[in-house]
Amino acid sequence: MRHRLLDIYQALFAYFGPQHWWPGETPLEILVGAVLTQNTNWSNVSKAIDNLRRDQLLDLDALVHLPTPALAEKIRPSGYYNLKAVRLHNLLRHIAEAASSVESYFDGRGTAALREELLAIKGIGPETADSILLYAGNKPTFVVDAYTHRILNRHGLAADESDYHELQALFMDHLPADAALFNEYHALIVRTAKEFCRKSDPRCDACPLKGF
Repeated sequence: MRHRLLDIYQALFAYFGPQHWWPGETPLEILVGAVLTQNTNWSNVSKAIDNLRRDQLLDLDALVHLPTPALAEKIRPSGYYNLKAVRLHNLLRHIAEAASSVESYFDGRGTAALREELLAIKGIGPETADSILLYAGNKPTFVVDAYTHRILNRHGLAADESDYHELQALFMDHLPADAALFNEYHALIVRTAKEFCRKSDPRCDACPLKGF
């Protein structure tokens, strides 16, 4: 399994090259994006983050003290903005109580303990928690999404009923615990799913994984 997963990674990397994920200038911005991207596309998230940046609100203290209705209005383009404002405040307040900055929150702390903390925050599920850990905290945890399941399932590596934990374990049990590798691999999976392994009308004949 290890060799097959690495072969798939190498085939995708050779075809697409580095993806430079996750879009964001600071760990705080990446963290905000991880919450806002729930149930929407990145173009909508980008508009919401631009609103925060324009008003000089991409600061932990500023966001924590911004009233929740005002935050909701700033992130309106991301959809479900009232719910996401509550979730984002839950997360940011937790971090502000635990550390002086987003960066220091991750420093010197184990991935498992951090993940347990994040999952205990209302509105933060496994995919969001792992995205925060990997992309904002540079922690070696693999992010799983619908694209991951689709590609693994279509290539005989995962069953229809495989859950998040099973899919994540497939990568983490057979690959080196390397944040840079996990980052690049997930980004390549997303791009492959969007361009070739589409939900309907997949482009199998042209896919870089057709040999698998």
